Amino acid sequence: MMRYLSAAAAGVLFALGLAVSGMTKPAKVVGFLDLFGAWDASLAFVMAGAIGVHFVAQRLIKRRAAPLFDGRFHLPTRRDIDARLVVGAVLFGVGWGLGGFCPGPGLVSAGSGSSGALVFVLGMTVGMLAEHWGVRLTSSRGRVS
Repeated sequence: MMRYLSAAAAGVLFALGLAVSGMTKPAKVVGFLDLFGAWDASLAFVMAGAIGVHFVAQRLIKRRAAPLFDGRFHLPTRRDIDARLVVGAVLFGVGWGLGGFCPGPGLVSAGSGSSGALVFVLGMTVGMLAEHWGVRLTSSRGRVS
């Protein structure tokens, strides 16, 4: 039960951080990407702050033998760069630039009833389901490892 409560608390803290920093506003993202117009550097400061906190927290957490509410850390083991990763990164970047949302801020904004965010989350969900079904289809034919 503590694992779920701690995950929920982390999600709420993340959502509050996104809202307070203004990252749930697509204009903030579009302003950051507008390098030759009315560039808004505030997203860079938010990212730098997040990277700084993560840098310190990760080093403290790695000193532990195991997480607080699980028997072991579940870390990714793959290190290769394949076509799926590159295509996914490109789609993420294009979606972020066009929609002004990435998944976290999109979900937070959708929770507030924003119609643009609701459309974004619907599109994101359809895209995730299509990817899932595509992988299942190609793996059943022996094309994906």
